[in-house]
Amino acid sequence: MDFLRPATWDEALAAKAEHPTAVPIAGGTDVMVEINFDHRRPAHLMDLNRIGELYEWETGDDAVRLGASVPYARIMEHLRTELPGLALASHTVASPQIRNRGGVGGNLGTASPAGDAHPALLAAGAEVEVASVRGSRMIPIDDFYTGVKRNALAPDELIRAVHVKRADGPQQYAKVGTRNAMVIAVCAFGLALHPGTRTVRTGIGSAAPTPVRARVAEEFLNAALEEGCLWDNGEIVPPSVVRQFAQLCSAACNPIDDVRGTADYRRHAVGVLARRTLMWTWESYRGTARTAKGAA
Repeated sequence: MDFLRPATWDEALAAKAEHPTAVPIAGGTDVMVEINFDHRRPAHLMDLNRIGELYEWETGDDAVRLGASVPYARIMEHLRTELPGLALASHTVASPQIRNRGGVGGNLGTASPAGDAHPALLAAGAEVEVASVRGSRMIPIDDFYTGVKRNALAPDELIRAVHVKRADGPQQYAKVGTRNAMVIAVCAFGLALHPGTRTVRTGIGSAAPTPVRARVAEEFLNAALEEGCLWDNGEIVPPSVVRQFAQLCSAACNPIDDVRGTADYRRHAVGVLARRTLMWTWESYRGTARTAKGAA
């Protein structure tokens, strides 16, 4: 195994163009596990740790540009207001050591359906910035996952950053695991309210071959909120709507039986998480709406 260690982003792109099968490594929290268990033995390993720009982020008016190697611990500390869903997901990642090393770019590169960041990125409507010596492009998060541990990257491309819209409403993230730390998700669920567009987005992890959205559930809830004028009046979402939303989220799953849980359990658990996160986010939205009315 050859070890590549580019000092700049341009050097990294040139190396990837010359060695398309080279596996990039930054935090190494996924790659090193696979290598240690001999599940992967790449001809070239590319260390990206010397490229400082991958550890930087920029907060704009509408979105945050998050470098691919920004550690989860930094997201938790500095971006919980702008990216609350992703910050909550970051809290669930393994141990403090892993949260100080691992980043969203690694989650995206591995593209495991159990990756903790994926549901939050789907719910927020993120875009992935990728680049090669041929140029750069933006991939909507909905188009990024193409199969089990497969993504839309071309062989010569590297992930440079993730662009995540700043939260304009409450967001939540919940995960089921066999214990509280150092655990791969049995299933996970992300939910984001977008009052500006009067829409709701979801993200489901570890309950299908890829991370997915519950699109039918979103459409149902969007229609119910609009029909009841709930965005305007801030009333409680009717229990029947909450139940139907949860059932539709369960139906969006296509899970498997494995050592962490059965398919039936995953479907049930996703429904429970969908119900809880909807209640949490909507109660938070109602509180904001009441405050705004009082100020007026």
